Amino acid sequence: MSRPRARRGTPVRSRTDVAAHVQQGLRLRAPGTVGAELEWFALDTARPAVRPALDRVAALLPAGTLPAGSLLSTEPGGQVELSSRPCAGPQAAVDALAEDLARVRTALDAGGVALLGGGTDALRPPERLVQSARYACMEAFFDADGGPAGEAGRAMMCSTAAVQVSVDAGLPGDGVQSATARWERAHALGPALVAAFACSPVLAGRATGWRSTRQLLWARLDPTRTRPPRPGLDPVEAVAEQAWDARLLVLRGEDGEVHPAPPLTFGAWATAAPPGEGPTADDLAYHLTTLFPPVRARGWFEVRYLDALPDPLWQVAVGVVAALLDDDAAADAARDACAPVEGRWADAARVAVGDPDLARAAQGCLAAAASALPRLGAPALARAVEDFAERFTSRGRCPADDLLVPAQGHGQAVPA
Repeated sequence: MSRPRARRGTPVRSRTDVAAHVQQGLRLRAPGTVGAELEWFALDTARPAVRPALDRVAALLPAGTLPAGSLLSTEPGGQVELSSRPCAGPQAAVDALAEDLARVRTALDAGGVALLGGGTDALRPPERLVQSARYACMEAFFDADGGPAGEAGRAMMCSTAAVQVSVDAGLPGDGVQSATARWERAHALGPALVAAFACSPVLAGRATGWRSTRQLLWARLDPTRTRPPRPGLDPVEAVAEQAWDARLLVLRGEDGEVHPAPPLTFGAWATAAPPGEGPTADDLAYHLTTLFPPVRARGWFEVRYLDALPDPLWQVAVGVVAALLDDDAAADAARDACAPVEGRWADAARVAVGDPDLARAAQGCLAAAASALPRLGAPALARAVEDFAERFTSRGRCPADDLLVPAQGHGQAVPA
């Protein structure tokens, strides 16, 4: 195992140093900018049970800049990720992603590759296709935990996909659009929105009994890097606490490459390392990229807890998150609707809107978002939210139910 690389840089020796780094990176400004990332499973239409090779997919993907400026990347299991540029509001973000997604789909379709939307790979077992030192270290880290945690780690890397929505951090001080209020609200809405948009009931051909198996997998991972923050912490305090307490996943050695880390937390490294071998601000910045909380503070807030969704349902998820965080009236209404179910992440993942309280909270969120979106210049998205609520939430259903058919007689639903 490589020792930490000794190099010049601002040393990080205390939790106060960590908080100062986080505070410096948090861009406080009025909300209004929206971005989103969509992850998709690549499917060989001739052989659905086999993951298409990375080089084949890469050769088919469009070269150069996409029409609306989105970026393409690949996740460990070959998932194709499309990341929008920052846009002025939810409608612009959705329109940009839809334009670029259509271009990507056309290119892949010509080569017999389709994009499948859902929170987990319903067809194939986990298989890591991206061969990089970072992902090799990550795989080894989760494997070392063994049992369900190790299995969940591989599945998380290679068999999960998400819709991630990014919004401005907000303003300093108090008020409904302050950074602290937006941070608290993004977490408080989590269980209701997980329930509304749950779309991963099947993993590798098996119905798991959970509507959001993706959430189940995240819950089984190393909790020091995945759990929600303690209530009552502002975003700087919350991120600093998690970063300090989280186990190291990798270290960068003298050669500049990443290597497996010893079994200790970032805080233990910072306080116990000899002079010149402790972490610097650069090490902390890299460590933050190895943490996977429900909401990540990256200068802006990245809402990460929603399952990937098929076309066009992902557009609804983007619009709802943006509306509930950026519109004052919607923010207040949604926070009231979600108060009875705050913290019920596990129930949301297991039964989704099959739980009456979660269903009411989800309906309240969708109604508030539909009311707000015209004020945000997105009337078409408002109608899409209303259609989604009528098709799913008001009937006690979520997108996962479209992927299941009732089992004959008694017992669990089975994959469609």
